[in-house]
This record gives sequence, structure tokens and C-alpha cells, in this order.
Amino acid sequence: MTKRDLVVRISEETGLIQEQVLSVVQRTLDYISEALAKGETIELRNFGVFEMKIRKARIGRNPNSPEKDVPIPPRAIVKFKPGKEMRDAVLRLTPGQPGPSASGLASPAAPVKA
Repeated sequence: MTKRDLVVRISEETGLIQEQVLSVVQRTLDYISEALAKGETIELRNFGVFEMKIRKARIGRNPNSPEKDVPIPPRAIVKFKPGKEMRDAVLRLTPGQPGPSASGLASPAAPVKA
């Protein structure tokens, strides 16, 4: 799903103009990005938590010349931890798990009977 798909879907469900929905969605994403850039944690109940973490410096290997070590400096990354409801919905998509998938359709790995 793209941002455009999200805007169209929200617009259709709410009756708001797509331009207004796009403005709200974009501002929401901008505020999340801004807060993460400041090192703040974003907690969206029933969705998940975005947080900034510092990845430690480490030694990597160049696959083209594995005999040489390549130092990788520390860097800031964004981590996302899904909320319980999202985690449960995604786990239902795991092949071999009992129960219906989140979309109500058969999982892609399941055989279709004619």
C-alpha cells in the first residue's frame, strides 16, 4: 500500500476531499519523522512504537575481498516494534498457523480447492 492508496481509501470512507486527507497524512508523517530526528520515541497505541537507536560500531567484510576488514561506524537507526493487535494479525499470516488470515482470504501457501 502506498501513501496515495491510503489517502484514496480514507477519502472514500470519510467523504473528505483527497487533498485534505493528503495534508493530514503528510503532516502526521512529518511530525513522526521530526520527533524521531530529535531522538524521541513515538508510541501509537494498538499500532506500535517507533524509536531511534544507535547501532554500535562493528567490523564488516567486503564480499568481493573477504580478507579485508571494513570498519562500520556507529549510526542512528529507526526501530519499529509492532503493537499486540498488529503482531497477532501478522502472525495469522504465517503458513501452517491455524485460523483465518487477517484479510479473511485463504493464505497464499494454502491449496485452493475447485
